[in-house]
Amino acid sequence: MDYGKHQAPQGYEPGEGILTTLIRIPVRIVVLVLVLPARMVWDALTALWHAADRVLLRPLGRALLWLLDTLVLTPLAWLYTWVLTPLGKAAAWLTVAVLIWPWIGLWRYVIVPVARYGIAAPAVWLYAHVLTPLGHGLRWIGTALLLPALHGLGSGIGWLITVLLILPLQFLWRYVAVPVVRYGLVVPVVWLYEAVLTPAGRGTAWVLSTLWQGTAWTLGMLWQGTAWVLAQLWRGIAATGRGLGLAVAWLVMTLLVAPLVWTYRHILTPVGREIAAAFGVAWRIAGYISRAVGRALATIAWYLIGAPFSWAYRTVCTPVGHFLRDAVWAPARRAAAEAGRAARAALATARETVRQARRDTWRALVGAPGGARSGEPRGIPARTLGSTTTVPSAAQASETPLGGDPFAKQG
Repeated sequence: MDYGKHQAPQGYEPGEGILTTLIRIPVRIVVLVLVLPARMVWDALTALWHAADRVLLRPLGRALLWLLDTLVLTPLAWLYTWVLTPLGKAAAWLTVAVLIWPWIGLWRYVIVPVARYGIAAPAVWLYAHVLTPLGHGLRWIGTALLLPALHGLGSGIGWLITVLLILPLQFLWRYVAVPVVRYGLVVPVVWLYEAVLTPAGRGTAWVLSTLWQGTAWTLGMLWQGTAWVLAQLWRGIAATGRGLGLAVAWLVMTLLVAPLVWTYRHILTPVGREIAAAFGVAWRIAGYISRAVGRALATIAWYLIGAPFSWAYRTVCTPVGHFLRDAVWAPARRAAAEAGRAARAALATARETVRQARRDTWRALVGAPGGARSGEPRGIPARTLGSTTTVPSAAQASETPLGGDPFAKQG
C-alpha cells in the first residue's frame, strides 16, 4: 500500500493523537456556548460605559470643575488676594512695629550706649591707666628683685641637698650595697644555677621526654587500629545506605514520578492547552457574534428611533429654529444693542455735562487760571478746516475779521 497518498483528517496536527482531534471541535462548541453570554454582557457593559462616559461623565466632570472653579477657587483667590494678603501685610507690619522695632530701639539707643559709655569706656580707661602701669611695676619688681633672690635661694638649697643627702647616698650605694649584693647574693645564686640546677633539670627533661615518646607511640598505635576498624565499619554502613537509597529512589521514580510525569505530559498538558485554545477561539468567535448582534440592534434602533428623530429635526425643528432666529432673536438682539448704545451715549453726555458744570463752578469759585491776565480776553482755539468740534462751554468765535464786516450796516 502507498501510505504517502493518504491525507490526515482536517484539523489534525502532527504530533497529536486522533482522539485529541476528534474531541477538539465538540469542546470548542461547548466552550463557545458557555462564553458567548459572558462576551455579549462584556461588550454591552463596555458600550454602556463608553456611552455614559461620553454623554454623562465628561459633561458632569466639566460641570463639577466649573463649579469648583467658580464657587471655591475664584472666591479663595479673591479672598487671598484682597483680604488675606493685606491682612498678612498689616499683621507683619504690626508685628514688626510692636515686637521688633522696640527691641531694635532698646538695643540701639539704650543697651549699646550704656555698654559703650558705662562699661566699655571705664574698663578701657582702668586697663590703660591703672592696671597696665600696675602690671608693669609688678613685673619689674619680680624681674629685678624676686627672681635673683629666688635663684640664689634655690642654688643654696640645691647645694645643701647635694652635700648632705645625695653624696652620702652615692657613697653607700657604690662602696657598701653593690659589693654586698654582688658577692653575697648574685655569685652564690649563679654557682647554684650552673652547678646544681642545670644538670638536674637536664636529666629530668631527658627522663620525661623518653617517657612521653613511649606513651605517644603506644597511644598512636591504638588510635590507628581503632580508626581502621571504625573506617571499615563506616564503609560497610555507607555501602548499605547507598544500596537502600538507590533501591528506594528506583521504586519512587518507577512507581510515582514516572506515572505522574506521563500523566502531566500526555493528559494534563494537552487538555490544558486545548481548553486554553478553546477559550481563546470561543472568545474571538463570541466577539464576532456580539459585534454582529450589536450592529443589528444599532441598525434596528436607528430605523425605529434615530431616523424619525433625524427627519423631525431636519424638517420641523430646523425651519422653526431658523424662523425664530431670523424673526425674533435677531431683531431683539439689534434692539438691545441699539438700546445699549443709546444708554452709553446718554451716560457719556451726562458725565460730560457734570464734568463741565464742575469745571464752571470751580472757575466761578477760584477764578481764572494763573497764566491768564486780568483785562485780557482769553484766547479761543481756532478751528481747523473742516472741523466742527469746539471746546465745551466756550462761545463760538466769529469767523468775520476783527474789524467787523465793512459792508454791514452800522446800527
